[in-house]
Amino acid sequence: MQYMLLICGYDGDEVAPEDRSDYTIEDWVAEMDGRGVRLVGDRLRPQADSTTVRVRGGEVLISDGPFAETKEQMYGFDLLECADLDEAIEVASKHPHARQGVLEIRPVWPLDQA
Repeated sequence: MQYMLLICGYDGDEVAPEDRSDYTIEDWVAEMDGRGVRLVGDRLRPQADSTTVRVRGGEVLISDGPFAETKEQMYGFDLLECADLDEAIEVASKHPHARQGVLEIRPVWPLDQA
């Protein structure tokens, strides 16, 4: 089953000293690529570089910036192929950003079930 891993946090988040590790993002990517559970992923540009698109009354409305006024940002994403939610949780828990930010796991809705 496919899961989208959304990597979120707050600008300026720091890793607590007791949560620091030598295990890096590059280590995590290499491990998950090696296991075949990470299909694709990347960092996202800063929230200030985003564009929001809406269509209301047939008119396309475009605005700079995120859709919501919030300090939390989405930093990146990874598309995972895991046997089940338990494996997806295990994969997410190893991500270094889990020690300072928030990782959301969301199942992908298969096209044949849409």
